[in-house]
Amino acid sequence: MDKVTRVFWVSIILAVIFVLWGVFLPNNLENVMNAALTFFMENFGWFYQIAATFFLLFALYLIFSRYGKIKLGKDEDKPEFKRSTWIAMLFSAGMGIGLLFFGVSEPISHFANPPLLEGGGTDDAAVLSLRYTYLHWGFHAWAIYATIALGLAYFKFRKGYPGLISATLRPLLGDKVKGKTGEVIDVVAIFATVFGVCASLGLGAAQINGGLSYLTGIPNTFSIQFLIIAIVTILFMFSAGTGIKKGIKYLSNANMGLAVILFVLFFVLGPTVFLLNLFTTTFGSYLQNLPQMGLRLAPFNSEDAAWFQSWTIFYWAWWISWAPFVGTFIARVSKGRTVREFMIAVLIVPTVVCSIWFCVFGGTGIFFEYNLGLPVSEQGLETALFYVFEQMPLSWLLSIITLFLISTFFITSADSATYVLGMQTTKKGIEPPNMVKFSWGIILAAAAVVLMASGGLEAIQTTIIVSAFPLAIVLAAVSFSIIKAFRTEPRPDPRKERWKRKKKKRDENINEQVNPT
Repeated sequence: MDKVTRVFWVSIILAVIFVLWGVFLPNNLENVMNAALTFFMENFGWFYQIAATFFLLFALYLIFSRYGKIKLGKDEDKPEFKRSTWIAMLFSAGMGIGLLFFGVSEPISHFANPPLLEGGGTDDAAVLSLRYTYLHWGFHAWAIYATIALGLAYFKFRKGYPGLISATLRPLLGDKVKGKTGEVIDVVAIFATVFGVCASLGLGAAQINGGLSYLTGIPNTFSIQFLIIAIVTILFMFSAGTGIKKGIKYLSNANMGLAVILFVLFFVLGPTVFLLNLFTTTFGSYLQNLPQMGLRLAPFNSEDAAWFQSWTIFYWAWWISWAPFVGTFIARVSKGRTVREFMIAVLIVPTVVCSIWFCVFGGTGIFFEYNLGLPVSEQGLETALFYVFEQMPLSWLLSIITLFLISTFFITSADSATYVLGMQTTKKGIEPPNMVKFSWGIILAAAAVVLMASGGLEAIQTTIIVSAFPLAIVLAAVSFSIIKAFRTEPRPDPRKERWKRKKKKRDENINEQVNPT
C-alpha cells in the first residue's frame, strides 16, 4: 500500500465513518440527508439547471472551434482502441444499468403523470414523456461527462500531468493543486463518485430482485438485495483484478452485444411502425424545445416544481456525481483522439443511441397502455420492464437476457469505478494495485447497502444531489482551465496546412500510378 496517496487514506477514513454512521444511526443519517436535500432543492435547483446547460454550450463550442484539431496526446500518438470498441467502452460504463431500469419505467411514469399538463394518458403526454426522457439522458448528460473527460485526457496525455481532477485546474491554481487545495478537490470528486456509483448499484440490485420476484415469486426485500450486492461485488472484484484490457474491455463488448440483441428483439416483436413514427415525432420535438427544457423550472406551480426537482434536477446531479468516474475512464481510453473527434463521439453518438433506446422501450410501454389499456404505469419502477415483456412473444427469453445484462452492466460499472477510484488515489502509474481496487470495491458495496437500508433509492438520490453541488463548481472551473490551456497551444500555420494537404494528395496520386487497382 506504499503506492497510495494521502487522498486515499482521507477518503477511505471518511467513507468508513459514513458507513458506520449508516449502520449504527440509520435514522439520524436519513434525517440529516433529508434536511440537506430540502435545502439544496429549494435554494439551488436553478444552479443545477444552469450548470448542465453551460456544459452543453461549452461542448458545442469546442466542436466548432479552432481547438478541435488539438490531439489528446502527443502529435504522433495513435488511438489505443478501435473506434467501435472505444464507443462500446464509454457507453457501457456511462449509462448501463440505468437504460434497463428506466427504459420503460421513466417514459411511462411521465406519460401517466406529466409536468406542465392538466392530466396524463393523452397524445401530448406521450410526446412530452419521451421528450423529457431524451433530455435527461441526452446531450446535457454527455456534455457533463465530456467536459471532465476532455480535461483529464488533455492534461494527462498531452501535458504529462497526473490523471487527477485537481491536476486539470493547474492553469488556474498553479502549484496549489499539489498541496492541500488539490487534495480537497480530489476528495470531493471521490465522494461524489462513490455516491453516484452507489445509485447504480442500488438500481441494479433493486431491478434484479424485482425481476426475479416478478418471474419466480422470490420476495422483493432488502435481505435479497443485500445478497445480490454481495454476489455481484465478488464478481466485479474478480473482473477488476484482471485489468482494463481484459476484464472491462471484454465485458463492455459483451454488454453491447447483448444490449443490441435485446434491442432488436424488442423492436421487432413490438409495435415497430408505431415506434418509428413515434421517434421521428418525439426526437424532433426534443431538438426543437431543447433550450427551453434545459432551463425550465416551475416557480408558480408547486406540483410541477416537485416534479422537476425529483426528475430533472436529480439527473443533473447524478450525471455530475458520475462525471469524475466516467470522465476518468473515458479519458483513459481516449488517448490519441482529437478534441473534435472526441467531443462528437462522446456527445452525439450516445445521445442518439439513448434516445432510440428509450423510444423503443418506453414507446412500447406507452403503446400497451394507450392503445391496449394495459396498466403499465401502475407497475413498480423495477418491474415495469418485465411486465411489458410478459405482453410480448418470447417473454421468457427477453427476461433472461435482461437479468443477465443487468448483472453484467452492474459488474462493468462497479469494475470501472474501482479502477477509476484506484487511479485517483495512487501515485504515478496508470494501473492501480489490486488491493486498492479491492478496497474501493468493498467501500462501494458497503455504502450502497447502508443507503438502501437507510431509505432505499430515495436515500441514494439525496446523497447524489448533496454531493454533486461542490463538484459542479469544480467542473465549471475545469472548463475555464481547459480554455486557458488551449490558448497556449501554437496556432497552425494556414500555409503549412495547405502544403500538407497538397503533399498528401500528391503522394496519393503517385501511389495510385505506381499501384493501379
